[in-house]
Amino acid sequence: MQNISQPIARDIVLIGGGHSHVVVLKHFGMQPEPGVRLTAICTDVHTPYSGMLPGYVSGHYNYDDVHIDLARLAVFAGARLYRDEVIGIDRVTQKVLCRNRPPVAYDLLSINTGSTPSLSGVPGADAFVTPVKPITRFNQRWLALLARVQAHTQGVLRIAVVGAGAAGVELVLSMQYRLRQELRTRGLSPDMLEFHLLSAAARILPTHNTRVRRKFTQVLYERGVKLYLNADVTRVERGRLHCADGLQIAADEIMWVTQASGAAWLPDTGLALNDAGFLRLNDQLQSITDPKVFAAGDIAGMDNYPLEKAGVFAVRMGQPLAKNLRLSVRGQALESYRPQSNWLALISTGDKFAVASRGALGFWGGWVWRWKDWIDVRFMRKFSEFPEMKASANATPANPQSHLALTPDETSQTIAALAMRCGGCGAKVGATVLSRALGALPVLQRDDVLVGLGDPDDAAVLRIPPSKALVHSVDFFRAFVDDPYLFGKVAANHALGDLFAMGAEPQSATAIVTLPPGMEAKVEDTLFQMMSGAVEVLNAAGCTLVGGHTGEGVELALGFAVNGLIDDSLRNITRKSGMLPGDVLILTKPIGTGTLLAAHARLAAKGRWIDAALQSMVVSNQRAVQCLRTFGATACTDVTGFGLLGHLLEMTKPSGVDTELVLSALPLLEGAEECVAAGIVSSLQPANVRLRHALKNPLAFVTHPRFPLIFDPQTAGGLLASVPAEQGQACVAALQVLGYVHAAIIGQVLPRGDGLESVRLVA
Repeated sequence: MQNISQPIARDIVLIGGGHSHVVVLKHFGMQPEPGVRLTAICTDVHTPYSGMLPGYVSGHYNYDDVHIDLARLAVFAGARLYRDEVIGIDRVTQKVLCRNRPPVAYDLLSINTGSTPSLSGVPGADAFVTPVKPITRFNQRWLALLARVQAHTQGVLRIAVVGAGAAGVELVLSMQYRLRQELRTRGLSPDMLEFHLLSAAARILPTHNTRVRRKFTQVLYERGVKLYLNADVTRVERGRLHCADGLQIAADEIMWVTQASGAAWLPDTGLALNDAGFLRLNDQLQSITDPKVFAAGDIAGMDNYPLEKAGVFAVRMGQPLAKNLRLSVRGQALESYRPQSNWLALISTGDKFAVASRGALGFWGGWVWRWKDWIDVRFMRKFSEFPEMKASANATPANPQSHLALTPDETSQTIAALAMRCGGCGAKVGATVLSRALGALPVLQRDDVLVGLGDPDDAAVLRIPPSKALVHSVDFFRAFVDDPYLFGKVAANHALGDLFAMGAEPQSATAIVTLPPGMEAKVEDTLFQMMSGAVEVLNAAGCTLVGGHTGEGVELALGFAVNGLIDDSLRNITRKSGMLPGDVLILTKPIGTGTLLAAHARLAAKGRWIDAALQSMVVSNQRAVQCLRTFGATACTDVTGFGLLGHLLEMTKPSGVDTELVLSALPLLEGAEECVAAGIVSSLQPANVRLRHALKNPLAFVTHPRFPLIFDPQTAGGLLASVPAEQGQACVAALQVLGYVHAAIIGQVLPRGDGLESVRLVA
């Protein structure tokens, strides 16, 4: 998280996680730019390396071998990673528009979203073909095709690839190699698969030399791939391709690898585009329309240098892009990038054989594939193995932004942010920042809130309806993720957990916020982003934000004092103390957030693990408690900082019962078991482990791989409830229908025994 010794003065936003941007992130990680913050907005946390995609399809590499983990790379780079889809750019306000989150402000913007094969001119293509880009969507379809072939038993499956450039040729040969291998392993004939390759031109590989084209024509012939030249596809139906010359080709699967175009939202930005829909750039990789907008990779169309849509250019543009972004925030002259006129292409043939092509040169062999493999693996290693970096020596403690191009007002604000900070009320965030940030929030209105955020006063005034009791709780913690919007959602969801556990209806929330000092615009944006996420969760729960308190501190932090309403009879309150012998224990969400977040901070967790954990944290417990009460829950609590065992003990003691906990039944977040096996635990874990004295048989399970996870502290965890045994299975099934897909019975309630220990573990 941000440190107040280096307040943020400039935001560089990267749209897309393409090859150029991963190089930019690595460069800024190796040499941080004081006062500059990077934010990457991507639809996925893993970005594929196109050079290894054919090897992945062939089965020579697994998923992680060919994907760069953007989450780990962002942590190394000190960058924020926002997982969302960009739908536009507002260049007037300098904000990136996203589908599912508030706009993201930028000082400089870079676009590296790749390209997508153009389907608009071919009727039926949108519905019936699979574009090879974006690769993430292609991968989903490829896995479905792989599963289809693995289950295939009779008849012929026909697979067509439209587009016979290097990507199309590699794809058809790689798919053929892998899928035929699948049939052979099952004792079936590889001839049950039929492959077709269509080229709209009179030749394949039009940008490569004659020697290379001849070699691949030979390989396609020997492999039995049916090649169609001058086959311009003009219409697609389900299971059939129609060409301009009247040719029709039946196909069960159609892959599309033709000339690509830019993102659909680009024309609305007002940025100059070339005839193919790509951004027009000058030699400094800037838009010719707007010097604050840079681009690289497939999306880039340099005015002075026509570029192939090849990964080699995207990779090599990364370093000059990083340098020019750095020079731009400093207000210094940018450097020109001149792409090479010839480049080495290593094109695989599906098996471990490859063809090298450069200019008029062409050669091939198994050794070329091994050479390609060495190059690719070495490239990927740059983005998975990170050195420990020392603090940048470019800045002085007095003014770390002295090298940035700042206005006089911005300079005074950054100096003020570094000065000795006041305490008491002097540490509050300025009123204008608060009013602007909070004034834009769509806060829910409730009739029982007489005075709240919409009509602010010294305090909120709430009405408690007749026959209702007030349920009150408070929670607060520092940020553990560099996305303030997502952090706001998790913090609000976490705070509401206690109300839900008791069966209360949320009524109001008061925020407690700590913000690192800095430039007003940056502080305001952070507050707006964070509270936008929080208000979304509060509104969805029927809870209104009535006010709050802000202050300055070293780290971003957020909490809420929350109020809920419940019938004023204790019989209607779900408490911890009602467990009965014979009940079963139900857990509604998987556990493991503590070890995963600890591993994330150490660059030891996969990005998809963290993404799944965060998605679990923003799942509300509101519908879960309603379901549990419907099935007669006798006791309930939410699982948070004390871990599963700690919160279970809070239930067993006042209930006067013992419990049995089945370790194999525990639902776990992906990666949690791997992280604790590596010895990575939360800083709160040692305190929770002291509760092992309540276990009847800890020595028998101390080496069990899941044993550490019963002490793992949870953030915005699920509900732990006891339910009559005869209702247990039906309750779990209902929870899963509601979206709590990991809900499970994890043990049972037993009569109180003679010993002091109250929890027995079972494998």
